[in-house]
Amino acid sequence: MRLTSKGRYAVRAILDLTFNSNGKPVRLQEISERQSISLHYLEQLFRRLRKGSVVKSVRGPGGGYVLSRSMDEISIKEVLISVGENINPAKDLVGTGDLKTDTVEFVLTKSYFENLGGIMQEYLVTTSVGDLIRKARGQQDLSKGAARGTTTGTARPDVSKERTLS
Repeated sequence: MRLTSKGRYAVRAILDLTFNSNGKPVRLQEISERQSISLHYLEQLFRRLRKGSVVKSVRGPGGGYVLSRSMDEISIKEVLISVGENINPAKDLVGTGDLKTDTVEFVLTKSYFENLGGIMQEYLVTTSVGDLIRKARGQQDLSKGAARGTTTGTARPDVSKERTLS
């Protein structure tokens, strides 16, 4: 598997859309400016995301794009597949059926990458857009707390029990 910029940009754009929608459509121009992704490129990605039922478009004044379903119902795998990413690392490993070329090493390698592909598929299908949004919001909360000098939800060392070594 080689995740291309197409897949990375699609996930970034979907996360941006989710962060900034508040239930209202988000214009591609806004995503383009925030993420520094070409508007033309986003238009191509969102055409595919719409065909893949990840987003839907809203026409008219105040129009743009919204998620087609809840953020917890959209997996990262759906986003990647919608834009045409190859998420199978064994896809290009094809044997010839010839005993000279289908060596033990080839079969072991192919089997290994097929197993890796299964693990990757499971990870991508069980990670939703909502999971990433909650993770990002948690990190924002931590960084805000650090800026104020507090650490919400993190353990702080008990300095009263520290001893100095003589």
